[in-house]
Amino acid sequence: MNSATHLEVRNLTKSFYGVPAIDSVDFDLRGGEIHGLLGENGAGKSTLCSVLSGLYKPNSGTVSIDGQAVQFRSPQDASNHGVGMVYQHFRLVDSFTVAQNVVLGMHKRQRPRSMRQVESMVADLAEEFGLHVNPTASIWQLSVGEQQRVEILKQLFRGARILILDEPTAVLAAQETDRLFEAVSTMVAKGHSVVLVSHKMAETMAYTDRITVLRRGVNAGSVTTADTTPAEVARMMFGDSAAAERTNFATAHDIGEPVLSLSGVSVQGDHGLMAVDDASFTVRRGQVVGVAGVAGNGQRELQEVIAGLRTPVNGTIEIAGTDCTTAGPKKTAQAGLAYVPEDRLGVGLAPGLPLEHNIVLKSYDRSPHSRRGVLSNTEIEKTMNKLVEKFDVRGNRSGMRVSLMSGGNLQKAILARELNEDHQVLLAAAPTRGLDMAAAEAVRAHIIEERAKRGVLVFSEDLDEIVKMSDVVLVMFKGRIVGSFASDELDLDEIGLLMTGSGTPDPAIQASS
Repeated sequence: MNSATHLEVRNLTKSFYGVPAIDSVDFDLRGGEIHGLLGENGAGKSTLCSVLSGLYKPNSGTVSIDGQAVQFRSPQDASNHGVGMVYQHFRLVDSFTVAQNVVLGMHKRQRPRSMRQVESMVADLAEEFGLHVNPTASIWQLSVGEQQRVEILKQLFRGARILILDEPTAVLAAQETDRLFEAVSTMVAKGHSVVLVSHKMAETMAYTDRITVLRRGVNAGSVTTADTTPAEVARMMFGDSAAAERTNFATAHDIGEPVLSLSGVSVQGDHGLMAVDDASFTVRRGQVVGVAGVAGNGQRELQEVIAGLRTPVNGTIEIAGTDCTTAGPKKTAQAGLAYVPEDRLGVGLAPGLPLEHNIVLKSYDRSPHSRRGVLSNTEIEKTMNKLVEKFDVRGNRSGMRVSLMSGGNLQKAILARELNEDHQVLLAAAPTRGLDMAAAEAVRAHIIEERAKRGVLVFSEDLDEIVKMSDVVLVMFKGRIVGSFASDELDLDEIGLLMTGSGTPDPAIQASS
């Protein structure tokens, strides 16, 4: 690494609908440096990288490369200035070859005339940087790690000297991760600079020269990796434990019998890797159990297996004493699960249907909403009006598609439907994400109200929210439950370390009261 600044950002602000996603952020990247960019979900990392890669135009602030101010009007403009971004979700055409994907989108004046020349140049680049892949292979034939190499080669082929790697190890096995960082080390040795966006403390501490932490859209600090500790970085990411205040939304209550029990549950993810590994915990009546963790550590797969949308590889799941290990969504709901999914429109609602039909999606085939197979629109509208008033769902007109409603009202509509059904446990994923303060408080109040009568399992990437709402906090990392904390024993420093893989996990953990 040399001391010359390759890329410099000063007072960068980017807002959406008047709300800053990043606010007056400073950041610099030196030549031949691997610079880690850390922060919770929603801290502003993706927004900063999208500005640097030309996807977003900032509202204010400056970006300079090698001392010259630049204004990127598009990703192509950023590429022309030597900045390339490798996204976590690859942007490749499966039916095309490696070489075809590498030059896809390039102007014909910028690329060789023949595909054979492209293949030869890609092979040379792959050899130079240790990104071994067959230029003539089709993308669908490649492993996830090989596809990632294609994305990196695509940027190197275009002349990128600054590479932004967005969560590059999120979908990689351990061996592929080692190969990736060998290639990255070769790049920086040849003068390239790398921004490593990550949630994993261990790899950030192992491979970076410096670390910058974003917290709620602002720069919480930059440190030299060799001069800091995981605990210090975690404190920058999640705040000081003394500043955390638990909000007691509920009155005194009794803890009852188990309403949800998982024992040794393992779930395979979309890429064939084990997304959930030997998860065991219990949720009891009168209890809110919160699951904290950075996105991509198995939370989605765990939610889906509990809701009956996936089948576990191993283990058992019981809901109110009923074995639901291999039950589908309908039987799981009948056993007593109310489910508020993270994807409101894609999973939680039918976006093309009006609110009144969405409200009765789980009860349209029963009295009073239907008799002898015929829907009763009068009864359906009565139910809708009752729940709209109770849950304060606004902005809806009879017959209007729910896709036209605001995020807060969508969330309240799902809660209204789920809590109107007879159930024993509520599973809520990211319940307040994207909501304004008033809507978020209303949703939390409904969840806490549930605690008095039933059990609640909440997943959230907002650690503050989990701490405020939960009687027990579980921590997930790489698909495992690595920590459990009672509400009166919370240690935010330790939770932050566990969330980033630097704490001391208890392999025998069994969260129950």
